Amino acid sequence: MNSVWSETAKMNIFPALEGDAKTDVLIIGGGMAGILCAHFLQNAGVPYILVEGHTIGGGITKNTTAKITSQHGLLYHKLLKRAGLEKAKMYLGANQRAVEEYARLCAEIDCDFERKPAFVYSLNDRKIIEKEMAALQKIGFGAELADKIPLPFNIAGAVKFADQAQFHPLKFLAGISKGLNIYEQTFVRELAPNAAITENGKIMAKHIIVATHFPFLNKHGRYFLKMYQHRSYAIAFENAPGISGMYLEEKKSGLSFRNQAGLLIIGGGDHKTGKKGGNWRILRDFAANAYPKAVEKYRWATQDCMTLDGAPYIGRYGKAAEGLYVATGFNKWGMTSSMVSAMLLADLIMGHKNGYAEVFSPQRGMIKPQLLVNGLAAAGNLLKPTARRCPHMGCALKWNPAEQSWDCPCHGSRFDGKGILLDNPATGGINKKI
Repeated sequence: MNSVWSETAKMNIFPALEGDAKTDVLIIGGGMAGILCAHFLQNAGVPYILVEGHTIGGGITKNTTAKITSQHGLLYHKLLKRAGLEKAKMYLGANQRAVEEYARLCAEIDCDFERKPAFVYSLNDRKIIEKEMAALQKIGFGAELADKIPLPFNIAGAVKFADQAQFHPLKFLAGISKGLNIYEQTFVRELAPNAAITENGKIMAKHIIVATHFPFLNKHGRYFLKMYQHRSYAIAFENAPGISGMYLEEKKSGLSFRNQAGLLIIGGGDHKTGKKGGNWRILRDFAANAYPKAVEKYRWATQDCMTLDGAPYIGRYGKAAEGLYVATGFNKWGMTSSMVSAMLLADLIMGHKNGYAEVFSPQRGMIKPQLLVNGLAAAGNLLKPTARRCPHMGCALKWNPAEQSWDCPCHGSRFDGKGILLDNPATGGINKKI
């Protein structure tokens, strides 16, 4: 079960870090966000070390759909209502800047970068499309209203963002990681003030960036309350049509579409980690009806951190966490959010003002309905009598038959059938044999 990206890219190999080390900035996590942080710090001449527990791009990044866009579902009418006009402009401006920065970097890297329009469509709710269009007009962004898209069903309407992009994320990482100060197979087990403890030593640093998808330190930030994780699935099909754009249904359970090198990638089957969902069955059923000649070539699944209000947490890890920073909660939009994170965190570390910092601040208000839902779900799960517990915070694990894994419904840690860690925030496997 490998993604099209994993099967069609050759990654660079980096050594493990043996013993102790000292640096100005330590970056923990070698996914897209961490690698881009290293890129910007290196260009600015700031001493840094990046450590990755396994191999770069080998976690969530390898399982993305790799859309580079500021169109994050039908977000902007919600953002306008919740945060106001200025913050909505900040969010859109930051992500549009991210799109353009990718375009600049990809001009020098062979990574299948293509400019494409992005569409969010609704099958039966014209009003929600019109509401999003009205919000974008207030913000000052020139989106377009579409009545038809090249997919095998009718729609009520769609919001179109022109001049967005798609690419091959691992080819991009292979290109941009050359010459960076990276150590692989260097797993951070614990954080101390201005220090990280690995299996082979201690790394001292003035600043530490936690770019591990879900933050693993519970002492600060309350991320275990502010987020939950969501799984989604993708299949790349041969003998399926070209669709000249990137498409996403506005509902959480909807489908997404894009082409890649002659393949059609269909995504969907979403569900909260640890709960039941459609997984690949939904995608296969759709393709069998809509594209009967299509042949499955690759399939994969991914996991996303979902925040209380739909915006990532990028900035200082916690109010009392001096010198500690975080990039998390990308809400299924990891490519542009990774770029925003890298630009913003590099500015904060170097003492530069960043005009977008406020809208992404991890210290913004927590009082949202989802907070109560997250808390009650975790409390209920903790009380379930079962021997299979997650080492992160003790929640009861559930068996995922589609992926043959033990999944945590509280915070999204996942383990294979032998108890070996697959996805964080847990930092180790299940000790008890299952």
